[in-house]
Amino acid sequence: MRCSCGNEELRLEGAVTQRAPSSEEQSASCLRFCGLRQRPVIAGQPRPPECRECGRQTILQGTLRCQCGQRWPIVDGVPSFSSRRFLNTPSNRFQVTETNPRTDPRWEPFVRAHPHASPFHHPGWLRALEEEYGQTRLHLACEGLDGQLLAVLPMFYTRGLPINFGGHVVSRRLASLPRTPVGGVLSRDPEATLALLQTAVDCSRSGAGAQLQIKTEDPGWDGLVHGLSRTSWRPTFVTPLPEKPEHLQFGNSTTRHRLKWAVNKATKLGVRVREAQDESDLRAWYPLYLEVMRQNAVPPRPYRFFEALWKLLRPAGVLRLLLAERHQESRHTLLAGSILLTFGGMACYAFTGGRKQDFAFHPNDLIQWEAIHESCRMGARRYDFGEVPGEHRQLVHFKSKWGAEPTPLYRYYSPLPVAAEASDSQSAGWLRQCVAAGWRQLPLCSTALLGDWIYSYL
Repeated sequence: MRCSCGNEELRLEGAVTQRAPSSEEQSASCLRFCGLRQRPVIAGQPRPPECRECGRQTILQGTLRCQCGQRWPIVDGVPSFSSRRFLNTPSNRFQVTETNPRTDPRWEPFVRAHPHASPFHHPGWLRALEEEYGQTRLHLACEGLDGQLLAVLPMFYTRGLPINFGGHVVSRRLASLPRTPVGGVLSRDPEATLALLQTAVDCSRSGAGAQLQIKTEDPGWDGLVHGLSRTSWRPTFVTPLPEKPEHLQFGNSTTRHRLKWAVNKATKLGVRVREAQDESDLRAWYPLYLEVMRQNAVPPRPYRFFEALWKLLRPAGVLRLLLAERHQESRHTLLAGSILLTFGGMACYAFTGGRKQDFAFHPNDLIQWEAIHESCRMGARRYDFGEVPGEHRQLVHFKSKWGAEPTPLYRYYSPLPVAAEASDSQSAGWLRQCVAAGWRQLPLCSTALLGDWIYSYL
């Protein structure tokens, strides 16, 4: 377990213990910290005699305390990390509860150890989403009778847009996760997965009612729960990473030659990549991000969201902002920058910024070269370039040249979205082109304000 402050040395106070029957005696299994002697466990050191006596005791009551001030009571031998229990759990092996990843010390270690973990299940990302618009959270967990997590499902309630958006009427939602590429259930137990999905459907239907939306790469949930339906989404582009950077191969020999040529050219032109060191670098990067989003006719995220990510994920080693600068004598000109999220075995190319007139210096090629190699050194086994809307063929080409292959994504809904009224596809395409052309003429500050307004509903 790990507290949200990063501390793993949780101390036990006011313990009430009971000697276990001899048939239930267990050997001590402390790995990092001994609660009895209140000191770290040293690997390879012989176990003292107290360990055997400790293994004969069952803790009935008490309080777990972290040095940061967090406290969790122990009830019937199980720490109470959750805030609410759902009574309709269809199993005698586990229970479905509501919890808060910010204060639940089990969440981050569980997610980090999961083979399908993503940065978007990290407590820091969830907290940044919460701080962005203050939306109500509903984070579900399935825990065994011993208090250990079997599955988690993070969710937020959204208001929904009062207008048609992207061909659908976007209603009030319970989403996993809003404004995020993927979310969904992380589970070690198929029955626990089913229980969380059923609870999510029930919660979305209760009260005022909200449409449930779950974003995932998992195609296997269709039909598991009555009323939960799967739809296909646009693909994300993923490059598999080897164990060692020297084994990296990008596409065919022609593609690799062109990439090395672009990287060498950028270097000869004085372009260097460095990692951002403080928030002034983040502030300098944000206008470049607005430039890219305006060119792509996509609403940008507000600066406060990136500020929250910087404060919550960078200290945990999850977030890196790579900046490409051109060095000319004593001048350093910022050309481009990209935010990378790395967690578990996944590295995500999440946000980017740059000016079109600087593309001739190949700053993005140099950034990707450094980012992919560094992600490989950090232990990531897949590099996710993210989704590409169908009309952005140049983005498909950029991501494919790094050996990225399309990987299908799915959306699960309960009930299915209400489709907009059918319209002539040619007229709809013309309208989208007009909106995109108008968006590209807006001042950057206007796109930031409009993006903030739009995302407050999503």
